[in-house]
Amino acid sequence: MQDILLYPKLFLTFARNSLIRDMTFRTNFVIEVVSSIAWMAMNLGFYLLVYQYTQSIEGWGKYEFFIFIATTMFINSIVQALFMPNAQEISELVRTGGLDFAMLKPIDTQFLLSMRKINWSSLGNVLVALGLLIYAEGRIDHQDFTLVQYVLYPIYVVCGVLILYSIMISLSATSIWLGRNQSLYDFWFYITNFSRYPLEIYGGNALGDALRIGFTYIVPVLVVVNVPARMMAKPLTAEYAWLAGFAFLATIVSLALCRWIFQSALASYRSASS
Repeated sequence: MQDILLYPKLFLTFARNSLIRDMTFRTNFVIEVVSSIAWMAMNLGFYLLVYQYTQSIEGWGKYEFFIFIATTMFINSIVQALFMPNAQEISELVRTGGLDFAMLKPIDTQFLLSMRKINWSSLGNVLVALGLLIYAEGRIDHQDFTLVQYVLYPIYVVCGVLILYSIMISLSATSIWLGRNQSLYDFWFYITNFSRYPLEIYGGNALGDALRIGFTYIVPVLVVVNVPARMMAKPLTAEYAWLAGFAFLATIVSLALCRWIFQSALASYRSASS
């Protein structure tokens, strides 16, 4: 029981140390926050321009799509803040021998390598996403919505974060096998690009159907944003209730596979001093 309680304390310590480190260079921190928010604002401006010429994009109205964008911002901001700085450094730890010291620590190696640094500036987009979500929610018809959808929304946001985390750590762990080479980790950015668009755009031809099936049921990135966004943007139908159920299963399977891949990579690791 004491070991379990140790991890939240360690996470809070990592978070505090990262904040102290970021605040040491406050100007850089502010610039990163402003540039991140500006980038998201430019993306939002593009879709504002698009909706001047159309009423919907594959069934997503203007404010419904804004909810989709806000959900994307929530999930990506959390992933970029908590996990991306650490995943990027795994290959460097292999090269320098830092992984040797990480494995000697009396805590779980995957936890240590996943959570030891937090990029606080990436969380600035969370506030922007919250404002956009509240703005868009106030402008759509909620007549056929249920309370369950609002309760499930934050749960599915967490599921989306965990799925992206699983893919990221699985790909970055391959650098242990490959010896610093992080080509497969870089592939993570290409895979997750598919999660930034509504499910409906993948269809209508053989390629679209293949992408939709592959990135929903094999590499489940299409459920990452689509499922929680629908909870807030559209009434819950039987088709998407099934997809929501699959998202829970995909989260569990993704975490299990991630754990297996990471442990297998560690088992084959040879110390830099050997």
